[in-house]
Amino acid sequence: MSFYPDVEAAGGLAEALQAHGIEATADGRDPMHRAAVPTPVAHRNGLEISAFEHERRWSIVGGEAHQHLPLIHGYADDVAEIAGVAAAWRAGASLADICARAPFMEPTGRFEVPDGDPARLAEAEWQCVRAEMTASGLPRLHAITEAAYTAPELRQLYPYTSHWILRFSATTRPFLRDVGLSLWAETEDAFVVRSRYLGDVIGETTTAEHAVAIAVRQLPPGLGPVTSGAHEQGPPWY
Repeated sequence: MSFYPDVEAAGGLAEALQAHGIEATADGRDPMHRAAVPTPVAHRNGLEISAFEHERRWSIVGGEAHQHLPLIHGYADDVAEIAGVAAAWRAGASLADICARAPFMEPTGRFEVPDGDPARLAEAEWQCVRAEMTASGLPRLHAITEAAYTAPELRQLYPYTSHWILRFSATTRPFLRDVGLSLWAETEDAFVVRSRYLGDVIGETTTAEHAVAIAVRQLPPGLGPVTSGAHEQGPPWY
């Protein structure tokens, strides 16, 4: 038995949303389960809506247009709930207002940067990474992230993570330019600085602050504030 008889009766998810007064476009690959709500706000992408396969539930993601990263996300069980979020997104309501109106929506920690300023995008990404590390419930991951954030030399760079390993780029997404260092909360007894992702161990210490100090000393010379990765050459490096 289908979990979405109302969507099927409407002819697709976009049509079901339109029945609630919300303009939506169907995903040509899967119109029954995927749709997007366009927005006139230039620095936002359309609100992406996708249905679960094994239960009646929808994922909702509102992202920014400069790097195509999520700003808010959540899950809804009712089309009417989706319609409320979609209307607010389309109208340009603030992230805080959307989340207040729809408690099932949560911020990622990123804030909006309408002009795409690289330094502000990096700061927004720091807020997201810090939120993720705090939410992990792992104090050592939180400690190494907060220590890195307090170091001006690292804070001016663009942070990103791979399997809870903290890394740094000289450019924003979509084309990252890794600076060649990674910070690991590797064991219960040590924080480790490595070259690149799985590179050689540069230093090992018992405190997050000392690990960050080692990393700062190993930064390539001449690094300035982060620049835009929108026009870098080569494949995106995530």
